[in-house]
Amino acid sequence: MKRFIVCLLVGIAVFNMAKAQVPAKKMVSWPKIENQMKPWTRWWWMGNAVDDQNLDYVLQKYAAAGLGGVEVTPIYGAVGFEKQYLQFLSPAWLNALHHTVKKANALGMGVDMNTGTGWPFGGPQIKPEYAATKLIIQDYKLNAGEQLREPVKVKEAKQDFAILQAVTAYGPNEQAENLLPLLQKDGTLSWSPKSDVWNIYAAFAGKTRQMVKRAAPGGAGFTLDHLDQKSVDVYLKRFTDSFAHKPQGIRSFFNDSYEVYGATWTPTFFSEFKKNRGYELEKHLKELASNDSTDENIARLKSDYRETMDELLLNNFTKNWTNWAHGLKSLTRNQSHGSPGNLLDLYGAVDIPETETFGSSAFDIPGLRRDTADIRNVDPDPIMSKFASSAAHTNGKTLVSSETFTWLTEHFKTSYSQCKPEAEQLFLSGINHVFYHGTTNSPKDIAWPGWLFYASVEMNPNNSLWPHVNGLNQYIARCQSILQSGKPDNELLIYWPIYDVWNKAKGLDMPLKVHDVDEWLHPTAFYKLAKDLSKVGYAYDFASDRVLNRATTVDHLLQTSENASPYKVLIIPESKMMNLETLDHIIQLANKGATVIFQQLPKDVPGLNDLENRRTKLKSTLASLGFQPDGNGISSFKTGNGEIILANNVQEALSLRHINRETLTDIGLKFIRRKNNSDTYYYLVNHTAKDVDTYLTVNVKGKVVIMDPQNGSIGSGAMKGNQVRVQIKSGQSLFLNVSNKTQNVAWKYLNQAAKPIALTHPWTLHFTAGGPVLPADQKLNKLVSWTDLKDPKLTAFSGTGVYNSHFVLSAKTAKEYVLSLGQVDESAKVWVNGKEVGILWSIPFEARIGQYLKPGDNTIKIEVVNLMANRIRDMDIRKIPWRNYHEINFVNIDYKPFDASNWSVMPSGLIGPVLITPYN
Repeated sequence: MKRFIVCLLVGIAVFNMAKAQVPAKKMVSWPKIENQMKPWTRWWWMGNAVDDQNLDYVLQKYAAAGLGGVEVTPIYGAVGFEKQYLQFLSPAWLNALHHTVKKANALGMGVDMNTGTGWPFGGPQIKPEYAATKLIIQDYKLNAGEQLREPVKVKEAKQDFAILQAVTAYGPNEQAENLLPLLQKDGTLSWSPKSDVWNIYAAFAGKTRQMVKRAAPGGAGFTLDHLDQKSVDVYLKRFTDSFAHKPQGIRSFFNDSYEVYGATWTPTFFSEFKKNRGYELEKHLKELASNDSTDENIARLKSDYRETMDELLLNNFTKNWTNWAHGLKSLTRNQSHGSPGNLLDLYGAVDIPETETFGSSAFDIPGLRRDTADIRNVDPDPIMSKFASSAAHTNGKTLVSSETFTWLTEHFKTSYSQCKPEAEQLFLSGINHVFYHGTTNSPKDIAWPGWLFYASVEMNPNNSLWPHVNGLNQYIARCQSILQSGKPDNELLIYWPIYDVWNKAKGLDMPLKVHDVDEWLHPTAFYKLAKDLSKVGYAYDFASDRVLNRATTVDHLLQTSENASPYKVLIIPESKMMNLETLDHIIQLANKGATVIFQQLPKDVPGLNDLENRRTKLKSTLASLGFQPDGNGISSFKTGNGEIILANNVQEALSLRHINRETLTDIGLKFIRRKNNSDTYYYLVNHTAKDVDTYLTVNVKGKVVIMDPQNGSIGSGAMKGNQVRVQIKSGQSLFLNVSNKTQNVAWKYLNQAAKPIALTHPWTLHFTAGGPVLPADQKLNKLVSWTDLKDPKLTAFSGTGVYNSHFVLSAKTAKEYVLSLGQVDESAKVWVNGKEVGILWSIPFEARIGQYLKPGDNTIKIEVVNLMANRIRDMDIRKIPWRNYHEINFVNIDYKPFDASNWSVMPSGLIGPVLITPYN
């Protein structure tokens, strides 16, 4: 017996050892959710009226709702609370910041901070000499023998700090004379032309006098001169001194979009221009001041001017500010759009590039509300968002963020269903770090609707939708957990011809704004090519001249930085202007093994200096490219280990070189790819009007695991050769994991639908939260909008209502049952037989409930939340005061005084029909 027991124990030990040596099967799973994978929010501190108790209260609310972090942005305050205001960067304010960081970190949240109040950067430390600067040019006319009868002094009012920097006289034969040395201290000029009529131009460095917009207490003052390093240093010194030169626990410092109006100059501009462009701008004041919008030489001059401005903004502000933040062990997060410079480089110079969405997009998803009154001047453009993501990708940065949902709809009318496709469009553009616009800090004792910001979708606990915000937040977190992992997997690198943008005779500085894409982006061949390539299924990033000039070729692939993913092909869109250095480097990349496709060869060089010599070099370089026709309208030139292709039809050239597109876009699906070691992830989105059920081909080969970010489910996809079956309804999204991994659980497809089961029993409706008062309970034989019920309180009610009913399932025979709620205004949380199914917060408001059902009688509970709109409408009808803020107070989507009293009542509640569909 003892021998038997010993043998048995030995056998068990050997079996266990053998089992331990068998490698565990690798399974696909969602990444662990870190705080930066969750959505963050801009957090307005109104008047800096904050205290520890209320900070704790709201931060706990934010953390419980699934927010991963806050960005502290102080702004103007509410009237009547001035005694609670804290002065920005005062010891009391810093104590509040430190308390915020400590509390947020304890809750698993991060904290970012605006390096200022309101926007753009500026404040009391910016004295006039450091303020945003503009070029003022005055002209005079003199006949032969005449002298100026007036001193050369600035005529514009309130320009006491203007500095005269150049005086140039122009003769009839374009001769130019520098008169500045002849100017007396009192401004008089002892000079007269000897013959003919001469024009004199005087250039002053004046001040824009722009003040910080929406400034908080302690933050008011002139806007900063971003182009001048000394001014930037003075601005940042206030922070460094307040911080006692110590890190503050801030993850990243934030800068809003560049809205520095009319800042066309800085006092060092002439010297920087001469150093970088090689000639004296002082001799061209006449052309610089010209309103001629057709002259080629003026366009070239202004291109040089804009390139110089780009360099000043990049080096003196963007890099300078980022280096300062690194000294405090923090990162920088920057919205470069709106800047007068190369957006790709300005985004790329910071740690977290940030784009923004403004207004709403048009989607074909049935039932998705888009009111005409909510539509802004320009829809959010995914190509615009790709400037920020491209800068992150080509520079090897992990995070690229977005100010999200700004003015998505009119106040109080934004549903989570409307938020979802806008966020998805950002994800498809390469954005992976959502910041809501946003959340206003509102103390607990402030009457409903609390303190609000005038351009926000009001992601705050006072919003009647807030009880269900975790549904949206969990979806975004799951998406971002994958979209922040690994690296982007884009095969094409597309050059952005910035010199074509700059080569315009009209105007001076050229801020590239999200609101003006119809002017500087949409009309270009670059934009058309990018749109066309995206539509047919190619993935790409954009590259600037600086990115290309540092790029290398490794194993026939283009490497833009050490941590960046490589690209298979470089594409040069049709463009007129190209820098010689860029062209030479492109040819070198091809010589070392890269594949380059020119849609057309450049026709000219940019700028004015040494023009004919540079043109000759361009012609010589292009002539050295011995293109040979390949047929199909395509020519190629073999050079070294690589190839340069000339093809107007870029898609044809890519196909002939076996650079394959993703054919899934043919049925309207959109995608983006990420690669994480041996795993490739496809993020698929269906923004079409039709449901999709088909076998898809994806270019990456392997086993496919399907992942649903809406509910977190995972399962192995059904394969037919290299194709995977995908079911994705209109308005839905999925991830496909392609690897050598398998999943124990197969993806459950919905095949043949049986006749839907209608829920015919009456519903009880009980209101649990909201106001202005809770309506009475209701018994409903038919589901209708709350506002159609007899209780007059319901037309003014915003809050939560709970429906209860039951239904009989004669037998549980189907493989799956799908609950469809039909029309929901605006979000629902469902329980079946006492078990929570989840939050159905977006179209199509469906959930699989087979696991919760039983034969016989089943109970169902549905909690529904509606919009704030009806309650706000009622308050404005009754003239109940709820908005009283300093500065802009509160405006509607058209920036006019807000008044909801003339609104129509918004439908609310569960309208249905509620159906349960069995699937075999």
